[in-house]
Amino acid sequence: MKLSALPGRIARSLAFRTRRANHWLVAKIVFTTFALLQKLPADRALNVSDRLARRVGPWTSRHRIAMDNLRRAYPEKSEAECREIALDMWGNMARLGVEYVFLDKLYDFDAEQQTPGRVEFKGGEVFTEMRKRRRPRIFFTAHTGNFEMFPIAASSLGMTVASLFRAPNNPFIAQEISQRRKISGNRMVRSKAGAAYVLARILHNKGNVGALVDQKFSKGIPTTFFGRSCETSPLVPRLARQYDAEIYPVRCIRLPDNRYRLELCDKIEPPRDARGQIDADALCQMINDIVEGWVREYPGQWMWFHRRWG
Repeated sequence: MKLSALPGRIARSLAFRTRRANHWLVAKIVFTTFALLQKLPADRALNVSDRLARRVGPWTSRHRIAMDNLRRAYPEKSEAECREIALDMWGNMARLGVEYVFLDKLYDFDAEQQTPGRVEFKGGEVFTEMRKRRRPRIFFTAHTGNFEMFPIAASSLGMTVASLFRAPNNPFIAQEISQRRKISGNRMVRSKAGAAYVLARILHNKGNVGALVDQKFSKGIPTTFFGRSCETSPLVPRLARQYDAEIYPVRCIRLPDNRYRLELCDKIEPPRDARGQIDADALCQMINDIVEGWVREYPGQWMWFHRRWG
């Protein structure tokens, strides 16, 4: 081994150890906070975390990204209006984190219940109709409200959905979230090399898959979002085209008093080319337009701090 190679290897090793130590420290702080919140009733824990996040969030680097994205998306809004949306977003994200702790207790939807619970489900007739036919299906959603609830809802209603997800960069937090997600009873497919083949096999067997579709995807299909150019993952449109899968939008909306509405929309009719096949590029834009409509309706419930436009 050349001596000249040692400094570079040592530097990389130190950088790795430093990054891992930082991840461990951040995870410890997060887990300790969640452990303390878990001692509170769910409603109080959610409200406390919301208030805390609204104070802490604006001091983070992610807040600057969120504000920049809001200015791009809403050039007509004032700085104060953009800040208000960003604060709502921080409250939403804090609630999402705490909800992982209480997820098995918060989800109380029962199709037979006579009185409204914490979770209401809109689109039950769509679900009933689809259960009559065995077809490959794709459910897509966005980082809005509590996007983790639909797999639980599907499982509680007797449908298995294999959900594609991207793990957090912090490996310690990723492991904990992975454990929490297992309570849904559904299969989780990590977004990495080979994930497309897993989802393709499920659709080939007339199964159901779910995916989040609102993140930046390098070398994706050129599209627009809020009128601005961005790149979108072609995975869902290409799988839909290959297996002629039915496509359903689904979302979660936060309601007052720590309640939730899950909405399963009618299946969309994707654009098709002259040969009758699904036009993947046009479908990407169609999905973006649907998600944009959701975000415009409840802007404070969307994750503004990721770099959607590069």
